Parts: sequence; structure tokens; C-alpha cells
Amino acid sequence: MTDTPLGPDQISGATPDNALRNADRAAAKDGPHDGPMLAADGTPLRRSLNRALRRQKLRALALVAPLLLFILITFVAPIADMLFRSVENQIVGETLPRTVAALDDWTFADGEPPDEAAYDALYSDMFLAAEAKTHTRLGGRLNYETTGISSLFRQAGRGVADIGEAQIEAIEDSSEAWDDSAFWAGLMLTGDEAAADTDLLADARARARIISGEPLAMPDETWPSAAAAAALPRTAVAYTEFALYTWSVDEDPPAEEDPWEAVWLSLALDLAANPDAPSAFSGAQAEALSAAQAALPPGTADFSFRDAFLEMDEDWGSLDVWGTIKAFGGPYTSGYFLSAADYSLNPEGVSAMPEDEQIYRTLFVRTLVMSLTITLSCILLGYPVAWLLANLPLRTANVLMILVLLPFWTSLLVRTSAWKVLLQQQGVINDILVWLGIVSDGGRLILINNATGTIIAMTHILLPFMILPLYSVMKTIPPSYLRAAKSLGATDWTAFWRVYFPQSVPGIGAGSILVFILAIGYYITPEIVGGTKGVFISNRIAYHISTSLNWGLAAALGSILLVLVLALYWLYDRIVGIDNVKLGG
Repeated sequence: MTDTPLGPDQISGATPDNALRNADRAAAKDGPHDGPMLAADGTPLRRSLNRALRRQKLRALALVAPLLLFILITFVAPIADMLFRSVENQIVGETLPRTVAALDDWTFADGEPPDEAAYDALYSDMFLAAEAKTHTRLGGRLNYETTGISSLFRQAGRGVADIGEAQIEAIEDSSEAWDDSAFWAGLMLTGDEAAADTDLLADARARARIISGEPLAMPDETWPSAAAAAALPRTAVAYTEFALYTWSVDEDPPAEEDPWEAVWLSLALDLAANPDAPSAFSGAQAEALSAAQAALPPGTADFSFRDAFLEMDEDWGSLDVWGTIKAFGGPYTSGYFLSAADYSLNPEGVSAMPEDEQIYRTLFVRTLVMSLTITLSCILLGYPVAWLLANLPLRTANVLMILVLLPFWTSLLVRTSAWKVLLQQQGVINDILVWLGIVSDGGRLILINNATGTIIAMTHILLPFMILPLYSVMKTIPPSYLRAAKSLGATDWTAFWRVYFPQSVPGIGAGSILVFILAIGYYITPEIVGGTKGVFISNRIAYHISTSLNWGLAAALGSILLVLVLALYWLYDRIVGIDNVKLGG
């Protein structure tokens, strides 16, 4: 024991912290010493106590580590993933990297589609994407922003191999050497020089690695050679992508596989652009290249990828298509959050959606209002029930408690479906009202497929979550308080309102938080009984996750809902105080 008062973070008894304090007090009382105070094993006492304190903290951390890990995996990680998905947009830049780069100097305000370089880049990107089957995912992503792009990308994926068909056939017919896959590989290995290491080839390797999603390894460290890359630059890049993809994804040697059509077309364009290309080779390679060069159709040097794409589909000349690709070409986007607020990110900038498409703000307001209404309904219905449970004899209270818990023993889907039967116009409730003469047979109440049905069904489902916290708090309020108030002249109402009710407020707070949080995220009950007027924002989140597969928009809606809940929680704490919430005791 000590005369020094304990601080708020101190406890009495033998702990390492108290031992250190006592040692310091003893040293101050006895005066200066020649050396530090020693423990029984001869080590300085402070060092020994610090070591014991560290061991104590490590043991405490080891005890709570499983719980912390569980929270991180099941709670923090999913929320972090949701927040990331709400802004993540890497699929466009990873699938069309050259196209996005080619659009850097183009703007929607130009009023014209981009130049030939953008179409050239689109061909290279689309061909590799079609081989990897990623063009459909990209089209689906961009279709969220501009309707019709999905079918455009699917069509391009099927037709991109037919671009330059005349040039490909001309080369193929010019020499039998081109039918030999090993001949192509030898063409890329010509000369005794080291492997080419240009920015184009490095880009090709990185591009193939991203699109394949596989770790890539070069089949040969000296491939392709610098001589081949200098004479046939487009061909070297196209063959690099083909060989890396074939080697890593298909797990086949490139020398045993026929090159892609993109490699053939690249060779045709290289030979048309560089008449001296065959002179960089010798023997059969030079002869085959010369034959191919002579067989090229007229106008190959002026080959237009833009014309090829427009011939495939005239929508490739649409400003909206190219503007959408440019607007969503970055790795991150605000488009999902803008859509969640009834705005859109389009080629011209940010604009409000048409009035007939503005649904999300309405759904957010409806969700908050109806959740608060359900919470208030549960308070009004649950408070008297909880009071009865807390004040009736134990035997009777136990029977009533079983009735309160009975809904938990029934499937949520069954309970909700039962309400659908009860609330319909030809249902039990309307039949009873007609039988009692309260409403006429022609004036039956519309209680289903609207907000009324959702509030009634969800109040019934969530009512136990209000009753149980209220009951646990009311059970701890001594009945003698009311008797004392009445003995001092208070009426029944005054005794209840001035004495009993304030002590039950913590239970109301706990129940309200439980009911509100559960209500704001419900989607099964509103989906079944809510119709178009009684659905919540959670129903749209579920729709985008399971039906439209627009996970980015679903994540943005969920993030906004999370922020709203946290804001209301903060407001509740400021007004009521979260410390006043308790479940009894």
C-alpha cells in the first residue's frame, strides 16, 4: 500500500508498473546510491521489470491476436476491398494500353474521331485481347457508361483476325517457306548480334504479361535479334507478343505454332514501309522476304486501320465510343460514385442524368426515412411489451418471452412470404376489415407492393431486436423507485415520465441502433413485399452484384451507405451519447 493516490490508468497490487514506481520512491527516500538497484538475479531492477512488462504485454497481445485477425479478415478486409472496387478501373488501361496512350492528344471537343495512330493501336490491343478473351469483359465494363459498346467489342473480337486478309494471303502464297513455323522463329533469330532491347519490345513483353496474367519467360535469351528488330520492327513486336503468350499461356514452343494473323499483317506493313528490309537477311530468308514483298497488293504502304474498323462497324467512327474509352482510360475513376449520385462521367465531362433515370438519391432518402420509421414503430410497439416482460411474474413473463423469440425459429423467407399473403387485397387483413365493415369490398386497402407493406413486414421482423435490449434494461430498474415517487405525491404518469422512462433510455438507444442498422441494409423483405415503391438502396446493390454484375457501382453505393450510417452514428453520439447505450446491468 502507498499513500500516493492511484491515477485513472493505474491499479493496485503487484504489477510491473507499480513495482517500478515503488522502486523509484524507495530510491528517492533512501537517498543516492553508488549503483542501480539490483534484482535477485543480479540484473538491474529497472531492466528486469521492463523485461517482465514486455512479456506481459506480449502475452496479452497473443490472447487478443486471434480476435484481431478474425476482425481484419471478415470485417476490415471486405470493407477495404469494397472501397477499392468503387474507384478501381484498371481493366481499360490494361486491355487497351496503346490505345489509351494514343488518345492522350485527342479530345472529344475536336469533333472528329482520332487519327490513324489510335486505330493502329486499337488493332494491336484488340488482337491480343481477343486471343486472351478479355475483350468481352472490357466491353461489358464500358457498356455501363455507353450503351452498345459491349456488342461493338464482341464484334471486333471476332473480326479483328480478318483485317488485312488480302496482305496475309499474298504473303502466304508467295513462298512455301511461310507455312513452316520454324522459319518464322529463325527469321527472328537472324544474325549473330545480341537480342534487341528496344522500348517497343519491352512494351510488347509487358503487354503480353498483363494480358495473359502469367509469369513470362523468354524462350531464348537471344531472341529476337537486333538485326531482325531493326529491319522488321512491327513484326518483331507482334511476334514477341505471340511467342510470349504461346510460351507462357498455351505452354507450346513458338517455333512449333503458326503465328497470329497480326504477325503476318505486321510483316506486310514492314515490307511495304522498308523496301530494303530483305537485304538485312541472307539465303532462304532473304528470298522469301523478297518474294513476299513483290506479292503485296498495291496500296499496302497506305493501309488504313481506320478504314478496316469502319468497314467492320461504322460505330468505330463514333465520338461517343472513343470519348468513353478516353474518359475511362485511367486506373481509377470517379464514375461509379457519380453514377451513385445520379450524375454521369461522359466524354464531355460530368453531367446530371436524365430525370427519368435519377433513382439513387430517391432510394437513399427512401431508405433512411423508412428505416427511421421502422425504428420508431419498433419503439412504440416494443416498449409496452418490454415493460410487461419486466414487471409481470416470472412464470407469465417467460411465456411471453417465448412468444417474442418465436419468430427467430421461423425462416425469414417464410415470415416475409406470409406477410405477402396477409397484406394483399384479397388477403386475410382486408377480408377481416371488410367483414367488420371498416372498409367496403370495393375499397380494399392496398397494403402490398408499396412502402406500407415494407414497414409492416419489417417492423414485425425487427421487433424482437428492440424488445430484448429494452427488457434487459428495464429488468434492472428497481420497482421501489416508482413506489417512492408515488409516495411523494407523483401521479402514475409523472412517476413514469420523470423516474422510469429516463432510466430506460439506454435500452431505447441500444434497440434503436440495432433495428436501424439492420433495417437500412435489408433487401429480402423489401424485394418481396415492397414492389417498386418500397424497395431500399440495398436492393439495387444486390441487383448490381448478382444481375448486372456492375460491382463497381454496387461498391460505390455500399460505400455511400456506409458513410451515411457512420454520419448518423456520429450525430447520435453527439445528441444522445453512445456511452448512454447499454444492454442492461
